[in-house]
Amino acid sequence: MGVLAHPLRPHSAPIADQIAAALRARGVVVWAHHQWDETTVSEQIAATDMVVAIGGDGAMLRAARVCAPHNVPVLGVNLGHLGFLTEIKNAEEWDAQLDALFAGNYWIERRMMIRVYARRNGQLLCEAEALNDAVISRGSVTRMIRLDTYIDGYWTTTYNADALIIATPTGSTAYALASGGPILPPELRGILLVPVAPHLSLDRPIVLPEGAQIEVIVSPDIQTDTVLSVDGALLCELQSNDRVLVQAGENISQFVRMRDRNYFYRSLLDRLEPRAPEPPAPPRRHL
Repeated sequence: MGVLAHPLRPHSAPIADQIAAALRARGVVVWAHHQWDETTVSEQIAATDMVVAIGGDGAMLRAARVCAPHNVPVLGVNLGHLGFLTEIKNAEEWDAQLDALFAGNYWIERRMMIRVYARRNGQLLCEAEALNDAVISRGSVTRMIRLDTYIDGYWTTTYNADALIIATPTGSTAYALASGGPILPPELRGILLVPVAPHLSLDRPIVLPEGAQIEVIVSPDIQTDTVLSVDGALLCELQSNDRVLVQAGENISQFVRMRDRNYFYRSLLDRLEPRAPEPPAPPRRHL
């Protein structure tokens, strides 16, 4: 097993050491890193059965992207504010979860990813894989951008907006949700389009099947700084006539879950509304 501390949160390093020591005490071969990136851990992950990632949702996104090509599941320990993707709520609960983990009382959740490419004059400008979303947005100048959008090679619409979010079901509960998009369950395989602050253009989200290809062309009609971000990190700057292609990725992110398989809805609603007492189960009826 591997243990990844949060590189930007020094207080996660002692917790990583504690978890690594607890695993070694159970006879597990363990490696651990306090500071890491994809190049430093890729080879070790390829020979690993499971990775423990410490941090918030950002840490989970980062760990998932590096583990997905090697089909290695990630178990998240929350140190962040939200921790929607993590499984263990806080570091103090780690020891209590060890018995369940080694007894095999867990299941693996699989979530689709998207592949994002940007091209300029036919040449590849940048590319990346995303678990949450790809966002084409205006830069520092507060002007709308104009994005000609094609689905499966056919023009669909032109967005006049602050941004266009292209999200996975995982990303549907992130920036896309804050922008008025629908909630998609994590096991769904589809791609979501959500415009941000659209003006006199399509203002409804679009849910597409997994096999759809989305191409977005930065219109030359409006000269506005435009950037492409993936999972919240800047990927590259875009110019007029640059093309962004998004489609389902080949890799699948895997997360270790020890809660019930219907955890997603309760976990989401606990964050969106005050916790109301659970009503009694409805009486069983024979059909």
